[in-house]
Amino acid sequence: MTDLTIKPDVLNYDDIRQMAPFFDGKPRLTKALMRFLAIDKVNSAHSNHCATPGVPFVQGLLNELNITTRINGQQHLDNLPQGGFITVSNHPFGALDGIMLIKIIGERRPDFKVMVNMILNHISAMRPNFIAVDALASNDPEKRAVSMRGIAQAISHVKQGHPLGFFPAGAVSKFTSNLRIEDRQWQPSVMRIIQKLNVPVLPIYFHGHNSLLFNILGMIDWRLRTLRLPAEVFRNKNKTFRISVGAPITPEQMTPHNTPELLGQYLKQQTYSMKQWTQKN
Repeated sequence: MTDLTIKPDVLNYDDIRQMAPFFDGKPRLTKALMRFLAIDKVNSAHSNHCATPGVPFVQGLLNELNITTRINGQQHLDNLPQGGFITVSNHPFGALDGIMLIKIIGERRPDFKVMVNMILNHISAMRPNFIAVDALASNDPEKRAVSMRGIAQAISHVKQGHPLGFFPAGAVSKFTSNLRIEDRQWQPSVMRIIQKLNVPVLPIYFHGHNSLLFNILGMIDWRLRTLRLPAEVFRNKNKTFRISVGAPITPEQMTPHNTPELLGQYLKQQTYSMKQWTQKN
């Protein structure tokens, strides 16, 4: 069951000292770190809108940041599949893409939920639209139990006729060997869920990427990149993001791709095929 407890702050001193015991007993240093990483700005924006959790929160947050979207394939958004379906998306921003995904689908289907990692689950006002799993759960029985419950909840959600969103890479896009910013392999574990559910899949491509600094930090250590995420959100104030939405992919179209690896390659290719922006100005 998703924890729907809403608190004003995304991360506070107690959260940070639990994540990094080094900061225990150092509230002033922690406060300086929060300013440096723009966590204080995230907390303020979250507090401003957390009284209206879910899709209204997302709408309020994007309005405060003056972030707008332009859609290529609007007709597919206006004619979403009935009942349960799945969205798959690339993950170039790590936070904003999840926020925008909930906006564009959740405005039409308020019962839409997205599978996210435990870091994004700290955004408690978005938990009505989250199903949380722990990507680092393999060696921790308690964390594995959380992830197994999340997977079971996701499967039940779709079987009950509701839509579900995946970022199948399970991590933010990064530099490839040929210096392009792209998702890593789409994870077989996600593909197994998609195969099991046997419902239409809506591909969604987010154009753009985070800053060069963010991606260089990711080459050094993924944790440095993660710490940079709040600043990346506020770096994108007053911007318009382009999003391409493809036609639903039917279960019959997915059937020939009969292993998780082949299905992951196919769905990723179908999503990235929308990389060329075709909408007329």
